[in-house]
Amino acid sequence: MPTLHDHAHIGGQQLRPESLMMSYGYTPAWSEGAIKPPIFQTSTFVFNSAEEGKAFFELAYGLRQANPDEEMGLIYSRLNNPSLEILEHRLTLWDGAEEAASFASGMAAISTTLLALLKPGDVVLHSEPVYGGSDFFLKNVLPKFGITAVGFRPTATPEELTAQVAGIEQGRLAMIFVETPANPTNHLVDLEACAALARQHGTDDHPIRLVVDNTFLGPVFQHPLKHGADVVLYSATKFLGGHSDLIAGAALASKPLMKEIKAMRTFMGTMCDPNTGWMLMRSLETLKLRMERAAQSAQIIADWLRAHPLVARTYYLTHLEHCPAQQDIYRRHCLSPGSMISFDIKGGEAEAFRFLNALRLIKLAVSLGGTESLAEHPATMTHSDISVPEQAEMGITPQMIRLSIGVEDPQDLMLDLEQAFEAVGMVKERELEMA
Repeated sequence: MPTLHDHAHIGGQQLRPESLMMSYGYTPAWSEGAIKPPIFQTSTFVFNSAEEGKAFFELAYGLRQANPDEEMGLIYSRLNNPSLEILEHRLTLWDGAEEAASFASGMAAISTTLLALLKPGDVVLHSEPVYGGSDFFLKNVLPKFGITAVGFRPTATPEELTAQVAGIEQGRLAMIFVETPANPTNHLVDLEACAALARQHGTDDHPIRLVVDNTFLGPVFQHPLKHGADVVLYSATKFLGGHSDLIAGAALASKPLMKEIKAMRTFMGTMCDPNTGWMLMRSLETLKLRMERAAQSAQIIADWLRAHPLVARTYYLTHLEHCPAQQDIYRRHCLSPGSMISFDIKGGEAEAFRFLNALRLIKLAVSLGGTESLAEHPATMTHSDISVPEQAEMGITPQMIRLSIGVEDPQDLMLDLEQAFEAVGMVKERELEMA
């Protein structure tokens, strides 16, 4: 039987991920010659014998070490399922990971991973801002389990981070959790500096894990494992799914770490379902095409926004001239600026709302990374559970609008944006006339 390694090469040459997404991890002969893997929509699997069932469970529950070339057989879809195994093999390719796990949502991936790798008394040092759900989990859920979350400012230098680590009781820091680019400010965190910090203060007996939420740029435009991360997380709902029709998450890491994460997933029941896994495999086939097209359009739109008279500031990864340190991180870590743009409209929340309410082609909705373009107001929507003073410190302003650029024609998107700006301007003119 061909191995996964055999599927990834032709004539000794390694195939690229966008080519392997069509077939990696699957042989049509396994399923009556079907060109695409079927959906294994089953809860349980039949054993050939009682002895086989015993052997499978021994591996599943770690009762013994696997023999050479022995793999755990199919038992129950909360533990393993062929649809998910094929998906997870393909998920490893972009990031160059040893192993992957799929989850029922991005938050399922985040919460399961953190609970698997942390224990009472531990401290998590995390970047700010992060996605609102992640922020709530770090600051309100983990403390119930005796785990403390400590945030670091988006502008923190490596020296300031080192000083912050020095202020944490020795032996308690267990994880550095980073979202980069940050949601919604697009601030970049230096992964190499964080990895060096983790190695400097961690030991073999007490390692400090660097866990990175790579949703905004990955897996096509940024590869955190290559910059020292231990675990990479995704809301697969976003670019990986890419069509706003599924909810899923993913985690990627070394085999030993994934063993811990998958064990927690088994007992928490946070795995992805087979139908969603099949839909994700469909989406992975066009991932690079979608992300590249959206990024090309986003660059055009971001440059147009920066020059617009009603825009006070843009937050986009090629608009970093004001900050050489951020430019340096972008140059080292990122392969593209991606398709997420935030900008401050001149005025405040009222002007932002008028703008959002006037959009026609771009939809007013949260989420990102889909084929359609979306707009939202972070301060009162995705990050509304963060206090206003904390929002201000993180750079989230009342006039900030976040755009997720899709695959529509960029000229049409700018036409919609311009008429929304005009609607704001007309209202302001009427207000001045009435004053």
